[in-house]
Amino acid sequence: MGNICGKSDPDAFSTPGRVVGTTPAQPQRASLPPRMVVGPPRKLGGGNDPAAAAPSSSAAVEAKKRAAEAAEARANAASSKNSGKLGQQLAAQKKQSRQETLNEISREERRTRDAEAAAQARAHN
Repeated sequence: MGNICGKSDPDAFSTPGRVVGTTPAQPQRASLPPRMVVGPPRKLGGGNDPAAAAPSSSAAVEAKKRAAEAAEARANAASSKNSGKLGQQLAAQKKQSRQETLNEISREERRTRDAEAAAQARAHN
């Protein structure tokens, strides 16, 4: 009986099968030579010259100074976020207690219900 979408292979069953519980023979694999690493370890992103990869002490001090200035600038920018209108509103919300927050939500819900009732009264429903 043939397959609808493919060709029938008359040689498919010409080879003898294998015994249940045995595995088929694995093909031989070529072994790869081991990788050889030559020379001292290098830092990523550095040049090929190991002497150039080690920064001098003045360069290290300058890099630390720039990093500290950048961190200070980020801290100042984060603290100045509260100066805008939205920042002040956020700070006020953070200061509210749980009860104050629930009361505010309740007032908003009441105003919404009153507005809907007024709209229905105008529509004569």
